[in-house]
Amino acid sequence: MSTTIENVICKFCGCLCDDIIVEVENNRILKAKRACPNGKGLFLNYDPSFQKPMVDGREVEWGEAISASVDILTAADSPLIYGLSSTSNEAVKKAVELADLLGGTIDSTSSVCHFPTALAFQRTGESTCTLGEVKDRADFMIFWGCNPMVSHIRHYSRYSASAKGKLTPRGRKDRTVVVVDVRPTQTSKTADHFLQIDYGTDYEVLTTLRALVQGKEVNSGAGGIAPEKLEELAHLMKNCNYGVIFFGMGLTMTSGRSYNLSELFTLVKELNHFTRFSAMPMRGHGNVAGADQVITWQTGYPSAVSFARGFPQIGPGEFTSVDMLARHEADAALIIASDPMAHFPHGASNHLKQIPSIVMAPVANCTAESANVFFPTACYGLDVPGTANRMDNVPLRFRAVLAKERPADEEIFSRIIKEIRE
Repeated sequence: MSTTIENVICKFCGCLCDDIIVEVENNRILKAKRACPNGKGLFLNYDPSFQKPMVDGREVEWGEAISASVDILTAADSPLIYGLSSTSNEAVKKAVELADLLGGTIDSTSSVCHFPTALAFQRTGESTCTLGEVKDRADFMIFWGCNPMVSHIRHYSRYSASAKGKLTPRGRKDRTVVVVDVRPTQTSKTADHFLQIDYGTDYEVLTTLRALVQGKEVNSGAGGIAPEKLEELAHLMKNCNYGVIFFGMGLTMTSGRSYNLSELFTLVKELNHFTRFSAMPMRGHGNVAGADQVITWQTGYPSAVSFARGFPQIGPGEFTSVDMLARHEADAALIIASDPMAHFPHGASNHLKQIPSIVMAPVANCTAESANVFFPTACYGLDVPGTANRMDNVPLRFRAVLAKERPADEEIFSRIIKEIRE
């Protein structure tokens, strides 16, 4: 007989939609109502059945896999802990403790997506809000370098452009939507205004908008956009009741990187002299925001943190995972809730193959295929509870909807730490 569970959180992307209705029978999820196609894939394809860990391609007991991991980590001079974006805050805290104990480096997946956002935030500050405020109040929004109609499918309907709120009861009819990108996208087709800027000119466009917001005269356009178009956008921003800019990797990973974000945050700060305005990154993985938050709480820095000298040091380009692997500086790796072999450049992924590695993930992936130790851990939000941060940094508590058959990431970290200390 099946059981229906309401208000389940989907951990696929940074939206962390918490209104999913799942139907469970024989410890498998049969239906996931309200979930987007990405979320349905997460719920319906997950198999919680017990699996044993692997060491050098053979099945072993958990204790033997723990001991093998301890041997790898303690023998290394420069161990790297990477991933963390799809696990819980509790597990991330343990990962930081382990990195500190080993004198190693810890880095989240944000180092290849929104790390510039965190650097800019620490440099200039950030005017931000919650998604609930966006839904209830925002009548003007810009989507800059992102495509939520594909990457965050329910964002429009649940939180932003089409959502019906207290001060926006008609949803999309009560809002003006602007898309800024280098090419037309599915999201740009839904916008009231689309500014197709030249590649790599985000900083130039943002600087020009700042000048226009300040009331300065601009004689030429920027980024291939005519000055009158930029003047119109500046007018819309200054005269809205509540505005928000959502930005993605089209802004963070192009020329300028953290300087683009510093200019964006400064623009938003200056707009608050005229109206209420906020900025928010479109975080991809379910808990990448939480990973950065927890690492910051523990070390003072959001990612790319080294404990090699006995205290935390940040080093963008030095302690970021791709750079450490590409320069052959990491001599062991612990990968958690991530699959760098499927995404990293050849130089980095090739070195990862050559060094001893440990993978912790609910399902086998490309990185696990070449790992010395693989822990098939439980999946947060499905068969084990935990905490995650939504893209607006609001913490939400996962609950388990399936019976737990495997240990969680946090438990594996605790056992590794205990054995190292002993």
